[in-house]
Amino acid sequence: MQKITPFHVAVPVHNLEECRTFYRDVLGCEEGRSDDHWVDFNFFGHQFVIHYKPKSEDDTHTNPVDGKNVPVPHYGVVLPWDTFQSFSKELIEKGIEFVIEPYIRFEGKPGEQATMFFLDPAGNALEFKAFKDMGQLFAK
Repeated sequence: MQKITPFHVAVPVHNLEECRTFYRDVLGCEEGRSDDHWVDFNFFGHQFVIHYKPKSEDDTHTNPVDGKNVPVPHYGVVLPWDTFQSFSKELIEKGIEFVIEPYIRFEGKPGEQATMFFLDPAGNALEFKAFKDMGQLFAK
């Protein structure tokens, strides 16, 4: 089995403090190093950084996947099945407004997965997913 190496991702946010609160208090990410223009988080074992960038008026783009309009670009993580189930319930209880509510995608097909999409306060799209069988992660 190949060892999983944490990834690093940096995303732009136009309100650093609002997004800092969201990632720390709503998503439960541990805060790491920070400066006046950026904040590091432990994003489910990966290094995630929010960087201040003035607000953009770019339109959101979507692509159809399994009959849903998936926001592009987006980022997120694959969680263990049970973690996804409890995390999605926590988000519902916290009143998260979903772009795509938690559901099972590709049901009965290769790559069957639980998935959900929502936006952070800066409008960045996040996807969280889970596979009952992690061997299906790259199934065709």
